[in-house]
Amino acid sequence: MVEEEFMNEFLKKTGYQVYKCKKCGERFWSLVPRDTCPDRPCSKYDFLYNEYKGVPPLTFDEARRKFIEFFTSHGHGYVDPYPVLARWRNDLYLTIASIIVFQPAVTEGIVDPPYNPLVIVQPSVRLEDIDNVGLTFGRHLTSFEMGGHHAFNKKDQYVYWVNETLQYAFDFFTKIIGIEPENIVFKESWWEGGGNAGPAYEVLVDGLELATLVFMKYKIVNGKKVRNPVLVVDTGYGIERIAWFTQRTPTAFHTIFSSLLETYKNILGIDEPPYDVLKKIVYLLSDKEIEDVYMLNKYLEEIDYSEYYKSLVDTINLYTALDHVKTLSLMLSDGIVSSNTGEGYLARLVIRRLLRTLIRLGIKVSTLEDIVLELIDKQAKYWKGRYVYDKFHRRLDYILDVMSYETRKYIDIVTRGIREVDRFIKKKKKITFDDLIQIYDSKGIPPEIVVERAKHYGQEIRVPSNFYSLIAARHGGSQALIKEKEHELPDEIVEWASKHDPTKKLFHENPYLRRASAKVLDSLNEYVIFDQTIFYPRAGGQDHDKGYVILGNEHIPVKHVYKVGEVIVHQLATKRRLVPGTQVELVIDWYNRYRLMRHHTATHIVLGAARKVLGEHVWQAGAEKTVEKARLDITHYKSLSDEEIRKIEELANKVIDERIDLKFYFLPKFEAEKRFGLRIYQGGAVYSPILRIVEIPGWDAEACFGTHVYNTSEIGGIKIIKAEKIQDGVIRLEYIASTRLPEYISDLQKEVDKALKFLGAKGLPISIVAKKVSEELDKYKTLLIQYRRLFKEILLKHLLEEALEICGLKTVVIEKQLEDEQLYKSIIEDLSLKKRVLTIYVSDKFVEIAIHPDEANNRKLDLRKLVEILQNMGGRGGGKPDHIYIKIKEPKQIVKLIVEAITNLLCKA
Repeated sequence: MVEEEFMNEFLKKTGYQVYKCKKCGERFWSLVPRDTCPDRPCSKYDFLYNEYKGVPPLTFDEARRKFIEFFTSHGHGYVDPYPVLARWRNDLYLTIASIIVFQPAVTEGIVDPPYNPLVIVQPSVRLEDIDNVGLTFGRHLTSFEMGGHHAFNKKDQYVYWVNETLQYAFDFFTKIIGIEPENIVFKESWWEGGGNAGPAYEVLVDGLELATLVFMKYKIVNGKKVRNPVLVVDTGYGIERIAWFTQRTPTAFHTIFSSLLETYKNILGIDEPPYDVLKKIVYLLSDKEIEDVYMLNKYLEEIDYSEYYKSLVDTINLYTALDHVKTLSLMLSDGIVSSNTGEGYLARLVIRRLLRTLIRLGIKVSTLEDIVLELIDKQAKYWKGRYVYDKFHRRLDYILDVMSYETRKYIDIVTRGIREVDRFIKKKKKITFDDLIQIYDSKGIPPEIVVERAKHYGQEIRVPSNFYSLIAARHGGSQALIKEKEHELPDEIVEWASKHDPTKKLFHENPYLRRASAKVLDSLNEYVIFDQTIFYPRAGGQDHDKGYVILGNEHIPVKHVYKVGEVIVHQLATKRRLVPGTQVELVIDWYNRYRLMRHHTATHIVLGAARKVLGEHVWQAGAEKTVEKARLDITHYKSLSDEEIRKIEELANKVIDERIDLKFYFLPKFEAEKRFGLRIYQGGAVYSPILRIVEIPGWDAEACFGTHVYNTSEIGGIKIIKAEKIQDGVIRLEYIASTRLPEYISDLQKEVDKALKFLGAKGLPISIVAKKVSEELDKYKTLLIQYRRLFKEILLKHLLEEALEICGLKTVVIEKQLEDEQLYKSIIEDLSLKKRVLTIYVSDKFVEIAIHPDEANNRKLDLRKLVEILQNMGGRGGGKPDHIYIKIKEPKQIVKLIVEAITNLLCKA
């Protein structure tokens, strides 16, 4: 950062001078002389007690409205806020700032913005500072509104830059908010994010940063600053902070949540410190970095307010609950499905931190679910009809369902987790931070439980105050998503193809074309590019076309078809060079193409049906369309019931019967988003100025490259043949359509006939045969239990009669003779636990040795030593002192060695 970056005419013309803060050493601009910058930790929240005659108190909604009205009155087009789930981006999970809506498509100059300049107030979610929420009394929030006015300057289009941006900020804060110019300070800073960077000014007033004005001059390429093709004005005004500043309440939570704060206090049984006391504490602590409640206690002692420690800790947890419930309502209402990966992981992290916070407040596990649902419901009622937050109410059923499901799951994890943690701690001599992360990531067990259990074993563990922030950063909103490679072409072919002009795509102009003429543009090895093609490439989960190229009298099969940008590359079955300019005929396998078209359109129909049956949160997580079948992976938080599957299939076939004509559009990006919503990005983000939209009117609309039928009736029918949960938060549907249906039915009938033939019941209804077989099986099960009980009694008597005596301890050796593991398991339990006999069970793959825990303890016998003894013979295993398993190649051959080893252990003891 160099001083030249901050040379501007506006501040100089207005009378601002440059000063250097004597505490932090940073440069800032002020109308009046100052020794320090009015930014924490160089100063406190002086705004809490200063009088501002021209500043009326503004509600959260009023602050937002004034911001929007100011900039629209100055020629900025208004853009509606986007969801907090950044579906239009392939490199982010969450919307972390208003500029995210326009990166990289607009900021790189690929796409024109909807307006230039523009204004947007964007709800944003950042989880990297989640552990600071509450501790900083409102400076940190996991969700907040960023007011952004943006201008995009190109070589041939200057909008405005530094001076105008500073003028806007100055006028807004002085004329609209009513702050005296002498109170406004512009502090020099630097900003980087989303691959861009540039100098910035922080707008400070008496200890509170109200806005940041960024001038994105650069993009970061391989760690270096490179001049950006578009000079972007990227501003971020804190709407919550502006409202807090005008109201001067003790915390931002009082401003944002107002009456809801009292509601939550009543539900959770929390008493804040008295209003004036709380305000004084916040002021006195406002220049401190409080990392955790332990540090809070230290600072309270220093300012003589330690008597409020317990009350303040509860109050901080109350603020955390308010914040987290709002953030979760935002995330879930925008369609995030909680899971173990991606944005779903981040939602679950917030959910579990909320639940942990409520338990800290003394909420019992037995009432936790009811309390959570009540807090969610009250939040939805509070925000009803207000800005984007009205969707909390509209999607409340889904939010409540997810929170209920996740709360029960959390309780189960915590209950079972104690045993898991105990086992883990016994294995480890010292628990590390990485261990805490591993336990949380793999088991969902919060670190507090590990700390508590470790104390029982004499281990002291300190959880980092920023534990959840670090977890969020590892899985965070600014992490790149993992994208599948679009093709497996050699790099040299990709580079070669990229140099050519776009291929004319006849398969889009008329997907029913089976044959067309084309001219060879270029050829390399077996790869060829034509000026136009009817061959569809492998793209969007749809398989590529098959067919051949006619060259004179020769038919050359097409092995594969690829998409490199807008160029279609054909891989021929034989390695040969086609001369540029040569005219050829292209012929596709119509049978193959038509099935792909019908399966692709069926996928759009099934997705729409799933959304109607399961809810608006359903999103495509993956798809594949082949000739044989299609699959669609959808986001959903639990397995589907048979009834839900039936309803999806029924709705899908109803759309087919309605004979709906499909519509196809090529629209500018922002026009497509405005017309059809962000649902168009089912297949992922599309970084193109023009989007191809495939619409089934009244049902589904998506940005889609694939080939489709013109009318839904052409699909004929859809049958879901499989539905399974493939990972947490993702359900896979497999289905067939059109002429694949009779093939499937025929194959199914063959399997039924084969099964009936095996059962000797050919020609009979399979349900009747299955019922008869089931009844017979139940009879045999009952008979088997009776035989097993009788055989067990005989075998036990025999084993005890043949028992060995090893140093006063009865020992039984059981060799496996029957394929009945349940029988032997029962015998081992009876002998070791009830009869207190040392039991050695020898199967064909392993040896199991067990004894009553009391016997092992009394005789100081640790069976795990046998594992060590047998390791040199290839034995592997483990267990507890009273129960072990040893895997070994020839178990029966080492029985004598085991008996000898046990004799040595027992007799020595």
